[in-house]
Amino acid sequence: MLANALRTALPGTEIVSATSLLDGVRMVKSDWELARMRRSAAVCAAGWDAFVEVLEPGLPEYRIVAEVEARIKELGAEDNFMLIASGKDEVRGMTAPTPRVLQAGDMVRTELTPQMDGYWLQICRSAVVGKPSEGQYRSFDLFNEAVEAGMAAVRPGVTAHDVAKAQNDVFRAHGYGEYCTSQYTRVRGHGHGLHLDETPIIEGNETVLPENAVFIIHPNTFTPLAGYHVLGDPVRVTADGCEVLISTERKLFHSEKGVSA
Repeated sequence: MLANALRTALPGTEIVSATSLLDGVRMVKSDWELARMRRSAAVCAAGWDAFVEVLEPGLPEYRIVAEVEARIKELGAEDNFMLIASGKDEVRGMTAPTPRVLQAGDMVRTELTPQMDGYWLQICRSAVVGKPSEGQYRSFDLFNEAVEAGMAAVRPGVTAHDVAKAQNDVFRAHGYGEYCTSQYTRVRGHGHGLHLDETPIIEGNETVLPENAVFIIHPNTFTPLAGYHVLGDPVRVTADGCEVLISTERKLFHSEKGVSA
């Protein structure tokens, strides 16, 4: 409707889309924007702390999200996009919270994405209710290696394709390349800013990532090691690599609360 109104009001004038131009402008964050995203990073860390603190057998998924929401709203979060999944190696993705009750041995996965001053930032982590299994530890090691490979590929001028391929090549090297395809999950991260899901970090996307671009590196997907695994950190492209924007340790968290010895 707007385009037609412009064409009517401006006969003979060529109307072109500015979407790609604005996408490029939004990709590079100013110091003012980065200050707000660093506030979001602190809220991400606090939200994850609340997530782990509440885990115990018998707790429904929606109670976990309620605790996280309470913590981050106290800190000034305007909104929060959050997906979650609990269970063992049968889990193949995440959804909104359900009434499912946690059991000992479950791995609980989440993407936690608070909004502060209009800017979004995300943390991806997984935690186990009780002592992690060998498969869960092996899964973490695989995903952590992929995250580190993605970070090692980052520098000004690199493309989204390059960062995604670096992560996927880790899965391929370990014999899990099929789990990087569209049959499972092939997105290896995405941009952050005024929208929670901007430029996709995916093979085939030749978008150049300039200095001060902000995006999350997350090789989230299913493998038979421990089911769907979630792990990732938001980064800023620096002059010679990348800066991790969150302080939360990258490890396989676990809670012994309410778990019998």
